[in-house]
Amino acid sequence: MNEDRLKGQWKQLRGEVRKQWGKLTDDDLDQIAGERDKLIGKVQERYGQTREEAHEAVERFYRAGERARDVGGDVGRDLGRDMRL
Repeated sequence: MNEDRLKGQWKQLRGEVRKQWGKLTDDDLDQIAGERDKLIGKVQERYGQTREEAHEAVERFYRAGERARDVGGDVGRDLGRDMRL
C-alpha cells in the first residue's frame, strides 16, 4: 500500500491497527496519522522490538490488507488471522 493511499484510508485502517497492536493508544494513533514510519516507530516503542522487527510486522500487516482487498474481501478478515503478535 503506497503512502498516499495509506493516509487516505487511515480512518478505516485505524481500527484494524488498534486490533493488531492493542498497546497503541488513541494518542499514538493520532500521531501516526497514516504514516508508515511513525507506525513502525510506535510498534517498536510499545512492543520493545528492534526497528527491523517492527518494520517486518508492519509490512506483513499491510500486505495482508492488500491481499484481502485484491480478492474482494474485508480488510480486517485476514489481518487478524495473519498478524497476531
